Amino acid sequence: MHGLKNAANPLARRWFLQQCGVGLGAVALRQMLHASDPLAPKQPHHKPTAKNVIFLFMGGGPSHLEIFDHKPELARHEGTLPPENLLEGYRAAFIDPSSTLLGPKFKFSRHGESGAELSELVPHTASIADDIAIVKSMVTDAFNHAPAQVMMSTGTQQFGRPSMGAWTLYGLGSESRDLPGFVVFSSGQKGPSGGNTNWGSGFLPSMYQGVQFRTSGDPVLYLSNPAGVDRQLQRDSLDSIRRLNSIRLGEVGDPEIETRINSFEMAYRMQQSTPELMDIAQEPQHVLDMYGAEPGKPSFANNCILARRLVERGVRFVELFHESWDQHGDLISGLQKNCKDTDQASAALVKDLKQRGLLDGTLVLWGGEFGRTPMVQGGTDDGRDHHPNAFTIWLAGGGIKPGITIGKSDDLGFNVIEDRVHVHDLHATLLHVLGFDHTKLTYRFQGRDFRLTDVAGEVATKLLA
Repeated sequence: MHGLKNAANPLARRWFLQQCGVGLGAVALRQMLHASDPLAPKQPHHKPTAKNVIFLFMGGGPSHLEIFDHKPELARHEGTLPPENLLEGYRAAFIDPSSTLLGPKFKFSRHGESGAELSELVPHTASIADDIAIVKSMVTDAFNHAPAQVMMSTGTQQFGRPSMGAWTLYGLGSESRDLPGFVVFSSGQKGPSGGNTNWGSGFLPSMYQGVQFRTSGDPVLYLSNPAGVDRQLQRDSLDSIRRLNSIRLGEVGDPEIETRINSFEMAYRMQQSTPELMDIAQEPQHVLDMYGAEPGKPSFANNCILARRLVERGVRFVELFHESWDQHGDLISGLQKNCKDTDQASAALVKDLKQRGLLDGTLVLWGGEFGRTPMVQGGTDDGRDHHPNAFTIWLAGGGIKPGITIGKSDDLGFNVIEDRVHVHDLHATLLHVLGFDHTKLTYRFQGRDFRLTDVAGEVATKLLA
């Protein structure tokens, strides 16, 4: 026989095991596939302080100057030109860099025992001031939306690299067997400018990419069975497809076949688990009220509840995009609406995780791809352009020190002058609390080792509890 004659050939041995022994080989192969499940939970490099991540991605670039970074000097110099030395080498997306300065449009006050200074736009975030760490010294390399969002998500402006969520899933696997390990929601006026790259797997196997859930209709397209197909017929069909895919996997060893096997099985299990997950009407009324959520009405608030429910079920990485923050004009009304849509739910998520004992193990990250210019947009007094030199984010839980503010921008909010935190440093810090040395979580592709932080990045140790 060909299989015996070439017993030294592993492919021939697999053929023999699959085709002979009254199915014993197929059983062995299934056990081997289960034992080598790439989505099974894995051990990181060191003891982690977080095991899950919820990223509240405020797409479009929230204005740090109206929400987090109070600049009285900017108000005093409104209508004047910025210092010439400040503009040397500066690249703006749309405005003439010599546009006049625009003072902040909302009042600030201090909150909590930490004394965090926050705008009147975010009263609910102010109520968790002692639970969050505010970073006022973020910087990035890009000043347009798509490249900056891709930079925040993948560590580079180039398309085709794995996202934060994909790296997390690759490194840690998932604790959920009935739901994807990386789930994405989108709210606001439109989807993210960077598109699916924000949650893509790049050159990692596609099983690590994010799965986008919808908040109306089927949560995932084509998840429901077509008319005339019951659950038993589907199970029989999947078993046959799995056997064929397993044979092919044994012959060629292509990891994308393994991805296909896993995706079919996951979809089958999700038909049972997803409807229950998405039914936030099961939540007590006081929880819905805390978030400002309304079952059946898609919103950022509903997505925040779903993020908590996903983390409870072992999902590793949840990303909520809210693409509405690009206030080139209508700065005042736009920020009022955005903060009304997101402030209450963001704070409620932190409170809810905390009271359920989940915050210690869940890192919550709130922020956009960049900030806004201290200079006015156009000839009006109601807009700001994109600004990569200084912006603000906040983090909570997962080993992050609560009730602190780190970093400082200059008196105009133009450049960082203290505790600079680059996007690479943020990624290094995120991987650190998940238990990884960011320089060692790598994947070999096209002849070299790649990592989320590229060739840079330092852990922001001041953020660590």
